[in-house]
Amino acid sequence: MAEPREQARTVVNETEEEVVKTEEEIQERVEPAEEVEEEAVSPLDEVLGRAERAYAAYMEAQRQVATAYQQNEREVAKAYKRAEDQARNTCDEAIKQALKARGEAIAQASRVRGESIAQGEEAYQKEKKEAEIICEASVEEARKSREEALAQAWQVRGETIDQAWKIYTRLSG
Repeated sequence: MAEPREQARTVVNETEEEVVKTEEEIQERVEPAEEVEEEAVSPLDEVLGRAERAYAAYMEAQRQVATAYQQNEREVAKAYKRAEDQARNTCDEAIKQALKARGEAIAQASRVRGESIAQGEEAYQKEKKEAEIICEASVEEARKSREEALAQAWQVRGETIDQAWKIYTRLSG
């Protein structure tokens, strides 16, 4: 806001200078005419003429001041519009950057999620395969132990039957 005020002061100073110049120009034009009319004009006419000229200069100065204020108002409005446009553009750019950052963050999260799911699936498949291998090894060992136990039991049965027949044959005979 300091800039428009400074512009207004500059315009007012320029207008005052123009008024003074205009007044001096009027005086320069009027003085030769006064010299010619001095003989024919009474002192009252001279005072009235000066008053009319001064009033005309005052009115011109007032018009110039009004014009300067109107110009200043237009300049202030332009400055406000520029500030408004800049604020809107800055806001739009910030929103655009925020949306872009959000999109990138979501894309990154999706990639990480996909990788995590893939890693989880891979770990699951690995553990499942290991569990199946361990299970198959345990089942195989259990079957082997069963076969050994059956073979041993069959052998003990055979030995027991052989002993029983030996005892029977000794007792019977």
